[in-house]
Amino acid sequence: MKTVCDGCCHAATKGGFGVSCPFCRAPPPESQGEAFGMIQKRVAAKDPEAIVELGEMHNSGLCGMEKDVPRAIELWTEAAELGSTTALFKMGSAYYSGEGVARDETKGIGHWESAAMQGHAASRAKLGCVELQNGNCDRAVRHLMISAKMGHKKSLDVFKGMFTDGLGTKAQYAEALKGYQDAMEEMKVPSVTNQWHQDMVMN
Repeated sequence: MKTVCDGCCHAATKGGFGVSCPFCRAPPPESQGEAFGMIQKRVAAKDPEAIVELGEMHNSGLCGMEKDVPRAIELWTEAAELGSTTALFKMGSAYYSGEGVARDETKGIGHWESAAMQGHAASRAKLGCVELQNGNCDRAVRHLMISAKMGHKKSLDVFKGMFTDGLGTKAQYAEALKGYQDAMEEMKVPSVTNQWHQDMVMN
């Protein structure tokens, strides 16, 4: 399975491909059953992101499945072993909150740390929020600065709140803001972005 950005989806639509997948041009599934079959095919091929998605179906009780968090954890563990940082993030969230599994904040943080070390911005942001909740503002700033510079909007929002509450400096917020903006600029595809903005204004 491939993660495709909204800009690419928009460009494909403008290019006459309709709602087909921008990556492989396959038409979208017509039913939940067909979608589930497509995911199962990728799971059989040991696609880590497909395994993550199947885990989320068990976690949330989607496609007619009963909610089964332990089964979701099993699938996410497999996906993590295959290299998925998204799986580590989801396991971290499950254990830290104790939703559907025995609460284990240490284990949850450990999963976030593993994902963060592999470049997962949302996991890095979670670590920053944990440090902030524990009153460790300096450590929170270091984590949130990294994730903001990776283009993680929520990290920037937390930074803004810290600055407003007097827990961060103006210079730190300015650095985080510039880093976030630089990350966004690097991710832009000019022709796609400009066309998307034009269409949004016209509509």
